[in-house]
Amino acid sequence: MVGSHRGDTRAVRKTKSIVVSAGVAVLATGAAVGAGAAFAEPTLIADKAGASIASSSKADVPSTRDDARVAGDRRETVVSRSGGDRESVSSVETLTKGPEQVETGTGKAVKRWTEETLNLWSAFGKHAAQAGEIEAGELVYATGRTESGRDEILVDGEVSWVTSGHLVDEKPEATGAAAGVSTAACGDSSVESGLVPDAVNVYRAVCNAFPEVASMTVGGWDAHGEHTSGKALDFMLSDKALGDSIAAFLQQHAAELNLYDIIYYQRIWTPVRASEGWRAMEDRGSATANHYDHVHVSTN
Repeated sequence: MVGSHRGDTRAVRKTKSIVVSAGVAVLATGAAVGAGAAFAEPTLIADKAGASIASSSKADVPSTRDDARVAGDRRETVVSRSGGDRESVSSVETLTKGPEQVETGTGKAVKRWTEETLNLWSAFGKHAAQAGEIEAGELVYATGRTESGRDEILVDGEVSWVTSGHLVDEKPEATGAAAGVSTAACGDSSVESGLVPDAVNVYRAVCNAFPEVASMTVGGWDAHGEHTSGKALDFMLSDKALGDSIAAFLQQHAAELNLYDIIYYQRIWTPVRASEGWRAMEDRGSATANHYDHVHVSTN
């Protein structure tokens, strides 16, 4: 368990005054804190009514993967230079698979793993409330912001803070079989060809938990979608109750199995948005394309 930190300071938001007179806005800004500190000045933009307003200099971040948008974010209106309001964008934007990063309003957060059990805090200051804890070996996203001995992270799409120095670049090696699952060899070994180790563990875990899988058609590596990476599996089935059970098992063990997503019955579930539960997907035109006849799962 990690306690609070001596010397933590509360973050204080400084208000900037804006005076509007006869269509002209005068912006009074505070002095920069610390030698050499530089702050981008807000841009004054005329709205449709002719009044001037101050807009943030934060860049708009494009969405690259709509079905994996991170939840729990605060939204803000972005004002275009032509005076019109653009679409409201998230301060925590789109999860991207390729570079294994998360787009945020100010940059990219990257995958990290906890090397030991850590307290979660609501903020970095000494008055921050403890918001639970996170187990060792859990996947999080580090935003790169460090204050008063704590690192800012995203957990299930929510912003939290943990003690600095306990996040690592690589998933820690498991000391034994993942809790509650068996990764002993099981079923058709040819399914494992071309799969990354985590995907092999997923196949074996499901096979050991559900004996029916040993004689079931299971798609592993092939040249489409997430399967090209060797990180995805398709458990083909016609029994919805079995599919529901397999999907629930994968959700329950998502952390141990290092899962990225689960898709079944035209719905998607992702660990980073676990608090939202299953989310509906668009109609792709066929039972297979809509995942009615198989449970799809992929790893990070």
